[in-house]
Amino acid sequence: MKDLFIKSPIQKQWLDNLYTKEAAFKSISAETDEQARFPKRNIQELVEMGYTSLTLTKEYGGKGLRVYDMVLFQETLASFDSATGLSIGWHLGTVGELYEKKLWSEDRLNFFAKEVLDGALVNRAVSEAQTGSPTRGGRPGTTAVQKDGHWVINGRKNFTTMSPALTYFLTSVWIEEKQAIGFFLLHKDTEGLSIEETWDVISMRGTESHDLILENVKVDDSMLVEINDGPRGNKINGWVMHIPACYLGIAQAARDYAIQFANEHSPNSIKGTISELPNVQRLLGEIELELMRARHFLYNVAEAYDDEKRRPLIANELGAVKHTVTNSAISIIDKAMRIAGAKSLQRSTPLQRYYRDARAGLHNPPMDDMTIQKLALAAIEQGKKKAESFN
Repeated sequence: MKDLFIKSPIQKQWLDNLYTKEAAFKSISAETDEQARFPKRNIQELVEMGYTSLTLTKEYGGKGLRVYDMVLFQETLASFDSATGLSIGWHLGTVGELYEKKLWSEDRLNFFAKEVLDGALVNRAVSEAQTGSPTRGGRPGTTAVQKDGHWVINGRKNFTTMSPALTYFLTSVWIEEKQAIGFFLLHKDTEGLSIEETWDVISMRGTESHDLILENVKVDDSMLVEINDGPRGNKINGWVMHIPACYLGIAQAARDYAIQFANEHSPNSIKGTISELPNVQRLLGEIELELMRARHFLYNVAEAYDDEKRRPLIANELGAVKHTVTNSAISIIDKAMRIAGAKSLQRSTPLQRYYRDARAGLHNPPMDDMTIQKLALAAIEQGKKKAESFN
Protein backbone atom coordinates (compact mmCIF):
# COMPACT_ATOMS: atom_id res chain seq x y z
CA MET A 1 0.00 0.00 0.00
CA LYS A 2 2.76 2.43 0.94
CA ASP A 3 4.61 1.95 -2.38
CA LEU A 4 2.09 4.40 -3.84
CA PHE A 5 3.68 7.17 -1.79
CA ILE A 6 7.32 6.59 -2.81
CA LYS A 7 8.21 9.38 -5.23
CA SER A 8 11.98 9.44 -5.56
CA PRO A 9 15.04 7.15 -5.68
CA ILE A 10 16.40 8.64 -2.45
CA GLN A 11 13.17 7.77 -0.65
CA LYS A 12 13.42 4.20 -1.93
CA GLN A 13 17.09 4.05 -0.90
CA TRP A 14 16.43 5.19 2.66
CA LEU A 15 13.43 2.91 3.04
CA ASP A 16 15.64 0.00 1.96
CA ASN A 17 18.22 1.13 4.53
CA LEU A 18 15.60 1.18 7.26
CA TYR A 19 14.25 -2.24 6.34
CA THR A 20 17.68 -3.72 7.04
CA LYS A 21 16.99 -2.80 10.68
CA GLU A 22 13.46 -4.19 10.82
CA ALA A 23 14.18 -7.60 12.33
CA ALA A 24 16.62 -6.28 14.94
CA PHE A 25 14.39 -3.41 16.03
CA LYS A 26 11.31 -5.60 16.28
CA SER A 27 13.19 -8.26 18.22
CA ILE A 28 13.74 -5.98 21.24
CA SER A 29 10.50 -4.01 21.10
CA ALA A 30 8.68 -6.14 23.67
CA GLU A 31 11.66 -6.10 26.04
CA THR A 32 11.99 -2.33 25.66
CA ASP A 33 8.35 -1.97 26.71
CA GLU A 34 8.45 -4.51 29.53
CA GLN A 35 11.53 -2.97 31.13
CA ALA A 36 10.69 0.65 30.24
CA ARG A 37 14.21 0.81 28.87
CA PHE A 38 15.32 3.24 26.20
CA PRO A 39 16.39 1.52 22.93
CA LYS A 40 19.88 3.05 22.91
CA ARG A 41 21.30 0.58 20.42
CA ASN A 42 18.53 1.34 17.90
CA ILE A 43 19.19 5.05 18.15
CA GLN A 44 22.94 4.57 17.86
CA GLU A 45 22.49 2.53 14.69
CA LEU A 46 20.34 5.31 13.22
CA VAL A 47 23.08 7.82 14.06
CA GLU A 48 25.73 5.63 12.47
CA MET A 49 23.76 5.25 9.23
CA GLY A 50 23.34 9.03 8.94
CA TYR A 51 19.61 9.01 9.59
CA THR A 52 19.73 11.72 12.25
CA SER A 53 21.13 14.34 9.85
CA LEU A 54 18.58 13.76 7.08
CA THR A 55 16.50 16.85 7.89
CA LEU A 56 19.53 19.12 8.18
CA THR A 57 19.51 21.32 5.07
CA LYS A 58 22.14 20.84 2.35
CA GLU A 59 23.38 24.37 2.98
CA TYR A 60 24.67 23.17 6.35
CA GLY A 61 25.97 19.79 5.21
CA GLY A 62 22.88 17.61 5.66
CA LYS A 63 20.73 15.72 3.17
CA GLY A 64 18.04 18.40 3.04
CA LEU A 65 15.10 15.99 3.07
CA ARG A 66 11.69 17.51 3.53
CA VAL A 67 8.61 16.88 5.67
CA TYR A 68 7.14 14.40 3.18
CA ASP A 69 10.34 12.34 3.31
CA MET A 70 10.39 12.42 7.10
CA VAL A 71 6.78 11.25 7.30
CA LEU A 72 7.49 8.34 4.95
CA PHE A 73 10.53 7.21 6.93
CA GLN A 74 9.05 7.77 10.37
CA GLU A 75 5.92 5.78 9.61
CA THR A 76 8.13 2.89 8.55
CA LEU A 77 10.42 3.15 11.57
CA ALA A 78 7.53 3.32 14.06
CA SER A 79 6.06 0.15 12.57
CA PHE A 80 9.26 -1.60 13.75
CA ASP A 81 9.41 -0.04 17.22
CA SER A 82 7.22 2.77 18.50
CA ALA A 83 9.62 4.10 21.14
CA THR A 84 12.42 4.37 18.60
CA GLY A 85 10.12 6.06 16.09
CA LEU A 86 8.65 8.66 18.42
CA SER A 87 11.99 9.43 20.07
CA ILE A 88 14.03 10.03 16.94
CA GLY A 89 11.08 11.84 15.37
CA TRP A 90 11.40 14.65 17.91
CA HIS A 91 15.05 15.07 16.93
CA LEU A 92 14.34 15.06 13.19
CA GLY A 93 11.46 17.51 13.57
CA THR A 94 13.46 19.88 15.76
CA VAL A 95 16.39 19.96 13.35
CA GLY A 96 14.10 20.32 10.34
CA GLU A 97 12.28 23.31 11.82
CA LEU A 98 15.44 25.03 13.02
CA TYR A 99 17.14 24.98 9.65
CA GLU A 100 14.10 25.45 7.44
CA LYS A 101 13.11 28.61 9.31
CA LYS A 102 16.65 29.59 10.38
CA LEU A 103 15.43 30.29 13.89
CA TRP A 104 18.91 30.98 15.26
CA SER A 105 21.80 33.25 14.38
CA GLU A 106 24.08 32.10 11.58
CA ASP A 107 26.87 31.44 14.05
CA ARG A 108 24.71 29.16 16.19
CA LEU A 109 23.29 27.36 13.15
CA ASN A 110 26.78 26.62 11.84
CA PHE A 111 27.93 25.40 15.24
CA PHE A 112 24.94 23.14 15.76
CA ALA A 113 25.03 21.72 12.22
CA LYS A 114 28.50 20.36 12.95
CA GLU A 115 27.20 18.85 16.18
CA VAL A 116 24.32 17.12 14.37
CA LEU A 117 26.67 15.79 11.69
CA ASP A 118 28.84 14.40 14.48
CA GLY A 119 25.86 12.53 15.93
CA ALA A 120 24.43 14.97 18.48
CA LEU A 121 20.77 14.44 19.39
CA VAL A 122 18.37 17.19 20.44
CA ASN A 123 14.82 17.64 21.65
CA ARG A 124 12.87 20.60 22.97
CA ALA A 125 12.23 20.52 26.70
CA VAL A 126 9.04 22.54 27.12
CA SER A 127 6.44 20.63 29.12
CA GLU A 128 5.91 21.40 32.80
CA ALA A 129 3.47 20.02 35.34
CA GLN A 130 2.18 23.48 36.30
CA THR A 131 1.60 24.74 32.77
CA GLY A 132 0.32 21.66 30.95
CA SER A 133 0.84 21.51 27.21
CA PRO A 134 2.94 24.49 26.07
CA THR A 135 0.77 24.79 22.94
CA ARG A 136 -2.01 26.18 25.15
CA GLY A 137 0.08 29.25 25.84
CA GLY A 138 1.12 28.68 29.44
CA ARG A 139 4.16 30.60 30.66
CA PRO A 140 7.11 28.41 31.67
CA GLY A 141 7.78 28.10 35.38
CA THR A 142 11.43 27.56 34.51
CA THR A 143 13.21 30.90 34.75
CA ALA A 144 16.43 32.49 33.53
CA VAL A 145 17.91 35.57 35.19
CA GLN A 146 21.13 37.43 34.50
CA LYS A 147 23.70 37.41 37.26
CA ASP A 148 27.40 38.28 37.16
CA GLY A 149 27.56 38.11 33.39
CA HIS A 150 25.80 34.73 33.14
CA TRP A 151 22.30 33.41 32.78
CA VAL A 152 21.17 31.36 35.77
CA ILE A 153 18.44 28.85 35.00
CA ASN A 154 16.20 27.05 37.47
CA GLY A 155 13.23 24.78 36.87
CA ARG A 156 11.90 21.34 36.06
CA LYS A 157 10.66 19.93 32.75
CA ASN A 158 8.64 16.76 32.31
CA PHE A 159 7.94 14.54 29.29
CA THR A 160 11.55 14.97 28.12
CA THR A 161 11.50 12.24 25.49
CA MET A 162 14.78 10.45 24.76
CA SER A 163 16.34 11.90 27.90
CA PRO A 164 18.98 9.12 28.29
CA ALA A 165 20.40 9.74 24.81
CA LEU A 166 20.04 13.49 24.26
CA THR A 167 23.16 15.55 23.72
CA TYR A 168 21.30 18.85 23.92
CA PHE A 169 18.11 20.03 25.60
CA LEU A 170 16.51 23.00 23.82
CA THR A 171 14.89 24.35 26.96
CA SER A 172 12.12 26.92 27.28
CA VAL A 173 12.33 29.52 30.07
CA TRP A 174 10.57 32.67 31.17
CA ILE A 175 12.82 35.73 31.03
CA GLU A 176 11.25 38.34 33.27
CA GLU A 177 13.40 41.25 32.13
CA LYS A 178 12.43 40.61 28.51
CA GLN A 179 8.84 39.61 29.31
CA ALA A 180 9.29 36.79 26.83
CA ILE A 181 9.83 33.05 26.47
CA GLY A 182 13.38 32.14 25.56
CA PHE A 183 15.08 28.90 24.55
CA PHE A 184 18.50 27.92 25.81
CA LEU A 185 20.59 25.22 24.14
CA LEU A 186 21.88 23.21 27.09
CA HIS A 187 24.46 20.45 26.74
CA LYS A 188 23.81 17.30 28.77
CA ASP A 189 27.06 17.77 30.71
CA THR A 190 26.26 21.32 31.85
CA GLU A 191 26.75 21.68 35.59
CA GLY A 192 23.44 21.75 37.46
CA LEU A 193 21.59 19.78 34.78
CA SER A 194 20.35 16.32 35.73
CA ILE A 195 17.72 13.74 34.83
CA GLU A 196 15.31 12.42 37.45
CA GLU A 197 13.90 9.04 36.43
CA THR A 198 10.20 9.71 36.85
CA TRP A 199 8.82 7.97 33.73
CA ASP A 200 6.25 5.43 34.97
CA VAL A 201 3.47 5.14 32.41
CA ILE A 202 1.73 2.44 30.37
CA SER A 203 2.32 4.03 26.94
CA MET A 204 5.59 4.62 25.09
CA ARG A 205 7.44 3.20 28.08
CA GLY A 206 10.70 2.87 26.19
CA THR A 207 10.99 6.58 25.44
CA GLU A 208 12.16 7.19 29.02
CA SER A 209 10.61 10.66 28.98
CA HIS A 210 11.96 11.56 32.41
CA ASP A 211 12.09 14.94 34.17
CA LEU A 212 14.85 17.40 33.35
CA ILE A 213 16.08 19.15 36.50
CA LEU A 214 17.83 22.52 36.27
CA GLU A 215 19.44 23.80 39.45
CA ASN A 216 21.38 27.06 39.17
CA VAL A 217 22.55 26.17 35.66
CA LYS A 218 24.97 28.87 34.48
CA VAL A 219 25.47 29.55 30.78
CA ASP A 220 26.68 32.47 28.74
CA ASP A 221 24.63 34.59 26.36
CA SER A 222 25.54 32.48 23.32
CA MET A 223 23.31 29.67 24.59
CA LEU A 224 20.20 31.87 24.46
CA VAL A 225 19.27 30.89 20.92
CA GLU A 226 15.60 31.88 20.61
CA ILE A 227 13.23 34.47 22.02
CA ASN A 228 9.53 34.07 21.25
CA ASP A 229 6.82 36.68 21.64
CA GLY A 230 3.99 34.16 21.79
CA PRO A 231 3.13 30.43 21.90
CA ARG A 232 5.08 28.41 19.36
CA GLY A 233 1.94 26.36 18.70
CA ASN A 234 0.40 29.34 16.90
CA LYS A 235 2.95 29.11 14.09
CA ILE A 236 2.74 26.77 11.11
CA ASN A 237 5.29 24.00 11.58
CA GLY A 238 4.95 20.98 9.32
CA TRP A 239 7.75 19.16 11.10
CA VAL A 240 5.34 18.15 13.87
CA MET A 241 3.90 15.65 11.40
CA HIS A 242 6.43 13.15 12.67
CA ILE A 243 3.86 12.63 15.44
CA PRO A 244 0.94 11.31 13.34
CA ALA A 245 3.45 9.44 11.15
CA CYS A 246 4.55 7.51 14.23
CA TYR A 247 1.03 6.49 15.20
CA LEU A 248 0.18 5.55 11.63
CA GLY A 249 3.19 3.22 11.69
CA ILE A 250 1.93 1.58 14.87
CA ALA A 251 -1.50 1.12 13.26
CA GLN A 252 0.16 -0.49 10.23
CA ALA A 253 1.97 -2.94 12.51
CA ALA A 254 -1.34 -3.84 14.18
CA ARG A 255 -2.95 -4.34 10.80
CA ASP A 256 -0.13 -6.65 9.68
CA TYR A 257 -0.47 -8.71 12.87
CA ALA A 258 -4.25 -8.99 12.41
CA ILE A 259 -3.86 -10.18 8.82
CA GLN A 260 -1.31 -12.80 9.84
CA PHE A 261 -3.46 -13.94 12.76
CA ALA A 262 -6.58 -14.20 10.60
CA ASN A 263 -4.75 -16.24 7.97
CA GLU A 264 -3.26 -18.65 10.53
CA HIS A 265 -5.86 -19.03 13.28
CA SER A 266 -8.06 -22.05 12.70
CA PRO A 267 -10.27 -23.09 15.63
CA ASN A 268 -11.82 -26.55 15.29
CA SER A 269 -15.30 -25.03 15.24
CA ILE A 270 -14.81 -23.96 11.60
CA LYS A 271 -13.23 -25.22 8.41
CA GLY A 272 -10.26 -23.20 7.25
CA THR A 273 -9.11 -20.07 9.04
CA ILE A 274 -11.01 -17.16 10.53
CA SER A 275 -9.99 -15.06 7.50
CA GLU A 276 -12.91 -16.74 5.71
CA LEU A 277 -15.48 -15.50 8.23
CA PRO A 278 -17.66 -12.55 7.11
CA ASN A 279 -17.35 -10.71 10.45
CA VAL A 280 -13.55 -10.93 10.33
CA GLN A 281 -13.49 -9.79 6.69
CA ARG A 282 -15.66 -6.83 7.63
CA LEU A 283 -13.20 -5.78 10.34
CA LEU A 284 -10.23 -6.24 8.02
CA GLY A 285 -11.95 -4.18 5.33
CA GLU A 286 -12.68 -1.40 7.81
CA ILE A 287 -9.03 -1.44 8.89
CA GLU A 288 -7.87 -1.12 5.29
CA LEU A 289 -10.27 1.76 4.67
CA GLU A 290 -9.16 3.67 7.76
CA LEU A 291 -5.50 3.17 6.89
CA MET A 292 -6.05 4.45 3.35
CA ARG A 293 -7.97 7.47 4.55
CA ALA A 294 -5.44 8.40 7.23
CA ARG A 295 -2.41 7.83 5.01
CA HIS A 296 -3.75 9.85 2.08
CA PHE A 297 -4.63 12.74 4.39
CA LEU A 298 -1.23 12.70 6.10
CA TYR A 299 0.83 12.52 2.93
CA ASN A 300 -1.28 15.08 1.09
CA VAL A 301 -0.81 17.61 3.89
CA ALA A 302 2.93 16.86 4.07
CA GLU A 303 3.21 17.40 0.32
CA ALA A 304 1.28 20.68 0.58
CA TYR A 305 3.57 21.91 3.35
CA ASP A 306 6.68 21.23 1.28
CA ASP A 307 5.21 23.35 -1.54
CA GLU A 308 5.93 26.94 -0.46
CA LYS A 309 3.04 28.26 -2.57
CA ARG A 310 0.53 25.94 -0.92
CA ARG A 311 1.95 26.12 2.60
CA PRO A 312 0.08 29.30 3.66
CA LEU A 313 -3.21 27.59 2.78
CA ILE A 314 -2.93 24.81 5.35
CA ALA A 315 -3.30 26.72 8.61
CA ASN A 316 -5.66 24.19 10.24
CA GLU A 317 -4.72 21.04 8.35
CA LEU A 318 -1.70 20.27 10.56
CA GLY A 319 -3.85 19.92 13.65
CA ALA A 320 -6.59 18.13 11.72
CA VAL A 321 -4.23 15.52 10.32
CA LYS A 322 -2.76 14.77 13.74
CA HIS A 323 -6.28 14.44 15.18
CA THR A 324 -7.47 12.22 12.35
CA VAL A 325 -4.48 9.92 12.12
CA THR A 326 -4.08 9.42 15.86
CA ASN A 327 -7.73 8.61 16.44
CA SER A 328 -7.79 6.39 13.36
CA ALA A 329 -4.76 4.52 14.69
CA ILE A 330 -6.56 3.81 17.95
CA SER A 331 -9.63 2.62 16.05
CA ILE A 332 -7.55 0.42 13.73
CA ILE A 333 -5.77 -1.24 16.63
CA ASP A 334 -9.07 -1.77 18.43
CA LYS A 335 -10.43 -3.60 15.37
CA ALA A 336 -7.25 -5.68 15.14
CA MET A 337 -7.74 -6.68 18.78
CA ARG A 338 -11.33 -7.71 18.09
CA ILE A 339 -10.06 -10.02 15.35
CA ALA A 340 -7.55 -11.65 17.69
CA GLY A 341 -10.06 -11.79 20.53
CA ALA A 342 -8.90 -12.42 24.10
CA LYS A 343 -5.45 -13.37 22.79
CA SER A 344 -4.90 -9.69 22.04
CA LEU A 345 -4.75 -9.02 25.79
CA GLN A 346 -1.95 -11.48 26.38
CA ARG A 347 1.32 -9.75 27.17
CA SER A 348 3.07 -12.12 24.77
CA THR A 349 1.28 -10.54 21.80
CA PRO A 350 2.17 -7.07 20.46
CA LEU A 351 -1.41 -5.86 20.04
CA GLN A 352 -1.79 -4.82 23.67
CA ARG A 353 1.44 -2.84 23.36
CA TYR A 354 0.31 -1.18 20.14
CA TYR A 355 -2.95 -0.16 21.80
CA ARG A 356 -1.21 1.31 24.84
CA ASP A 357 1.35 3.16 22.74
CA ALA A 358 -1.24 4.60 20.37
CA ARG A 359 -3.12 6.10 23.31
CA ALA A 360 -0.12 8.33 23.96
CA GLY A 361 -0.87 10.14 20.72
CA LEU A 362 -3.93 11.74 22.28
CA HIS A 363 -1.62 13.64 24.61
CA ASN A 364 0.92 14.80 22.03
CA PRO A 365 0.32 18.32 20.69
CA PRO A 366 -1.94 19.68 19.41
CA MET A 367 -4.73 18.39 21.61
CA ASP A 368 -7.98 17.26 20.02
CA ASP A 369 -10.14 19.92 21.67
CA MET A 370 -7.90 22.73 20.43
CA THR A 371 -7.96 21.35 16.89
CA ILE A 372 -11.74 21.07 16.83
CA GLN A 373 -12.18 24.56 18.29
CA LYS A 374 -9.84 26.08 15.69
CA LEU A 375 -11.75 24.37 12.89
CA ALA A 376 -15.02 25.66 14.27
CA LEU A 377 -13.75 29.24 14.66
CA ALA A 378 -12.31 29.21 11.14
CA ALA A 379 -15.64 28.01 9.73
CA ILE A 380 -17.54 30.66 11.70
CA GLU A 381 -15.23 33.39 10.43
CA GLN A 382 -15.59 32.18 6.84
CA GLY A 383 -19.34 32.24 7.27
CA LYS A 384 -19.25 35.86 8.49
CA LYS A 385 -17.09 36.96 5.58
CA LYS A 386 -19.37 35.22 3.13
CA ALA A 387 -22.40 36.92 4.66
CA GLU A 388 -20.70 40.30 4.49
CA SER A 389 -19.89 39.84 0.82
CA PHE A 390 -23.63 39.57 0.06
CA ASN A 391 -24.48 42.78 1.93
